[in-house]
Amino acid sequence: MKAPLLALLCAVLPLCAHASDTNVVARGNLENSRHTFQEQKTGHVAFLGGSITEMEGYRPMVCELLKQRFPQTEFKFTAAGISSTCSSTGAFRLEDDVLSQGPVDLLFVEFAVNDDQDAHHTRQECIRGMEGILRHLRAHNPRADVVMTFFLNENSMKSYNSGAVPLPVAAHTEVAEHYQVSTINLAKTVTSRIAAGEFDWKKFGGVHPAPFGNRIAADMISELFELKWGAPAAGMPSPHPLPSKPLEESNYSKGRFLPHSELKLGAGWTAGVPDWQKLSGGKRERFTKLPMVEATQPGAVLTSTFEGSAIGAFVLAGPDAGTVEASIDGGAPVKVNLYHSFSKGLHYPRTVLFADGLPPGSHTLRLTVSEEKDPASFGHAFRALHFVVNGPR
Repeated sequence: MKAPLLALLCAVLPLCAHASDTNVVARGNLENSRHTFQEQKTGHVAFLGGSITEMEGYRPMVCELLKQRFPQTEFKFTAAGISSTCSSTGAFRLEDDVLSQGPVDLLFVEFAVNDDQDAHHTRQECIRGMEGILRHLRAHNPRADVVMTFFLNENSMKSYNSGAVPLPVAAHTEVAEHYQVSTINLAKTVTSRIAAGEFDWKKFGGVHPAPFGNRIAADMISELFELKWGAPAAGMPSPHPLPSKPLEESNYSKGRFLPHSELKLGAGWTAGVPDWQKLSGGKRERFTKLPMVEATQPGAVLTSTFEGSAIGAFVLAGPDAGTVEASIDGGAPVKVNLYHSFSKGLHYPRTVLFADGLPPGSHTLRLTVSEEKDPASFGHAFRALHFVVNGPR
């Protein structure tokens, strides 16, 4: 075989060395999306996650797999990966970043790494975000199919090598089992193959995989496609069963952004694009032209009346990130430190919650920039891309 042809085949065909990976867990079905792709010749496929989804990695490889399997289909691909974001942020931005693009036929979602090393989520927080994403998605389109992929970092490898399951993987798997969603446990596969001496962490590419590592993820997804779509379709499309009882009653299934117009800005608050040239610390270009709600002086007060069980903000927390005091319905204020361990050199995107698990109904938030701040911060700044709520419009 001529070298150019061999190279082409290696680029587009899945690897065969691990064609029966037990970490490809096929639950439920993907029949709804297959029917749409085959019969209607159209398809909306979305990818929601952090930097692993944002980068040109496994996502474009999976897009190519779909186009090869359904060559007559006109696909719309929505890339909704944002670096550093966790499943909580994913749940709150799902509506604007994914569902606003129209009903989704097939969603790929990954947050296992960021729920660990970025958000440091508890099991409950992992479930609230991921379950919220699934329930919101299927409220929008009950026939939406989902594939959940678990990427990996050094922490997850350490867990598997000690005989434990990484906390986010265990929590997300619990959600997947409850909603019969297929999972791709890349974390366990790669840990096992590195332990077996097949390759090392450097060759895989680290937390943000090299093409070699992303190819492994795409191959596992290709195997899932074969398991689900290798035989002729059986039956007509139908809504996925939605368990009446969620794993977490306070999941973020009604997560959304609160319009800036619903905020009452007191003295010291502004709404607009910050003057980034005057601010030290790294900035990601995707954020630098977006309007934000901002205050930099202690004592500045903002209020908002909202309906829902949770309220918070999707902030950029940089070297000058401060602390805020949040009071709900006139209650005692709770201090929320915006500064993150990654804030020292970057205006870091993160979602912070001011209140969670609130009773149904209308509530009022009073947010005050505190005199206190993290010892590592040199300022009192609050900069929010969006306020977030878990409740109806």
